[in-house]
This record gives sequence, C-alpha cells and structure tokens, in this order.
Amino acid sequence: MRELTRVVAQNYRDNYNRERDYTFVRRDVEHNIDGNGQPKSSETKTYEVLQVYGEQVWRLIQKDDKPLDAKESAKEEEKIQKVIDKHKDESDEERRKREEKQAKARDEERKFVSEVADTYDFTLVGIELVDGREAWVIDGEPRPGFEPHEKDAKFLSKFHGRMWIDKADMQLAKLHVEALDTASVGWVLARIHKGTQFTFERTRMTDEIWLPLHLSYKFDARVALFKGYNVEGDSTFRDYKKFSASSKIVGMGEAPEEK
Repeated sequence: MRELTRVVAQNYRDNYNRERDYTFVRRDVEHNIDGNGQPKSSETKTYEVLQVYGEQVWRLIQKDDKPLDAKESAKEEEKIQKVIDKHKDESDEERRKREEKQAKARDEERKFVSEVADTYDFTLVGIELVDGREAWVIDGEPRPGFEPHEKDAKFLSKFHGRMWIDKADMQLAKLHVEALDTASVGWVLARIHKGTQFTFERTRMTDEIWLPLHLSYKFDARVALFKGYNVEGDSTFRDYKKFSASSKIVGMGEAPEEK
C-alpha cells in the first residue's frame, strides 16, 4: 500500500504541473460558526482563476452571486494589470530567479508528499465507484512512533484519512482527512483543533488531466494564540479552459459584443 501511495503521489505531482495550463471559475461559500455550532454569518465569492506569466491570479467576479459594481470591478482589473506590468518587462536574470524559486517550491512539495507516504500505515478496505469509475478505498492511520524528517511534516501524525484511488489511471479521485488531536502548523503557531476535516474531489476531464471538482471543509483553529476561526466551507470548480501562452488577458469591458 505504501508503494502504491508513492506511485499515486508522483502521478498527482505530474498532473498538478499540467493544471497550470488551465483557467477556471471557483465559487467559495463560507459560514462562520457560533458557539452552538450554528452559522452566524455567511459569504459567497466567485473567482475567475487565471494564469498570468506563469503566476496564478484570482479575479473576483461575483459577491453573494451578484456581479461586482463598477468600482470593485475596476479594482480587480487593476490587480491583474499590476501582475502583467510586473512580468512583461522582466529581465532574463529576474525570470531566472523566479523560475528557480518556483523549482525550489516544487522540490519542497515533493519532499512533503514523500513524508506522507512514510508517516502512515495504509490498509485497503474495498472498492467503490467514484463518478462512475472503480476506485480502491484506502485508509491511512499514523504510524506509532514515526518521526518525519521534514520539520513542516511533523503535524501529519495528528491526522488520519481515507483515499479513493482511480484504478485505471492511478490518480487520486477523492480524499477525506480529519484531525485526531490538536496540531500546531507553520511558523505562525496556528493550532488546528480536533475534528477539523476536509474532503477533496477530483474529476477526469480528458485523457490528459484530472482537475479539482469539489472541496468541503470544517475548520476549527486558533492563529498566533489570539484569533480563533470556526468556519465551514464549500468550494466548487467549473468552466475549465486550456490556456494558451498566446492568449490575451482582457478586462471585462474589453470583451467583444455578441452579434
């Protein structure tokens, strides 16, 4: 099971590199939860997620399922233009440094994924259909006494989860993770509390790629020992389009009128 997990992790990383060739629309719904476990406020935001000179940029296009007003829309367009201006006159040296930084981040990600495979004992519990396709169902429980090599991976032993692995493509189709105990994460001293969980689903778009479909989460945490967060959220992903390097990023007002 551990070797299978390594293969799937490598496939996931290869697929992730291709994800950057796609633009899409993401709709986020988030609820702030009170002490009784009931929503006290909610917010919905919809973004167009773009690739600008290799940098992922989120352009807000709707709030609470309503289009932005002129002032808000102009602010979003200005944000996109700043990214374009930053990169279009980039020198060869600046581009080299940026690409080296990105490569270093990908290397750190590879190390982290390897730690995931080592941190858990995996058990095959069955086969289920996910989006009409057969998937292995695999549970992962922390290995007693195991110490990850990477500092940033030490919190993994506080979580367990279940994976659904597509049998034909050896790709992660679905993942559910839940905190078993309070875990400290990152340099900001965020403390994630027991019961925090998320479920992530992907779908096979073409023979070439798997892409995110749905994310739901319940997040209970305290950041820097001061501010508490108790939220539930749901994100959906749609309208995927393969992005060409020659594509032009235009503002909302620049789009040609339909005849």
